Amino acid sequence: MKRIAVYAGTFDPVTLGHEDIAIRGAALFDEMVIGIGINPDKQPLFTPEERQELMQEIFRETSNVTVKCFTGLTVDFARSVGASVMVRGVRTVSDIDTEFTMALANHTIAPDLETVFLMAAESYSHISSTLIKQIAFMGQGKSAEQLRKFVPEPVMAPLLDKVSKSG
Repeated sequence: MKRIAVYAGTFDPVTLGHEDIAIRGAALFDEMVIGIGINPDKQPLFTPEERQELMQEIFRETSNVTVKCFTGLTVDFARSVGASVMVRGVRTVSDIDTEFTMALANHTIAPDLETVFLMAAESYSHISSTLIKQIAFMGQGKSAEQLRKFVPEPVMAPLLDKVSKSG
């Protein structure tokens, strides 16, 4: 039986930390499905389709990773793709508290799904999508140089393009 895991998030934009968790998760399971959650209450920088395209570009050489968009509960998405595990990345102690609470709620809703926590690599533990957006918007002419330390290469040009059009 195939071991399928889901790694879900908004990924707006995807960071090197997201990439690291997905690659490490993909090494643990037969198939890793990256689920791009569409939250109608959020105002994302990238459309779901753009985020999906960026993720597909980033993982094009990782044969056991697929990328899909979804709405609704992550547990429902996980079940729809045949997953038995949800992978979550944890960066800080405050993440642990939030993720633990979410894992308990998910387990109550879907006791058949397990949650596996992967600790962020030390070099990525400070990176968040919010930080990336701040650097992109406030970094002025140095943004590209600074962003290379935080986002995968395929994200660079689209991110800088979004920032230049909105500013």
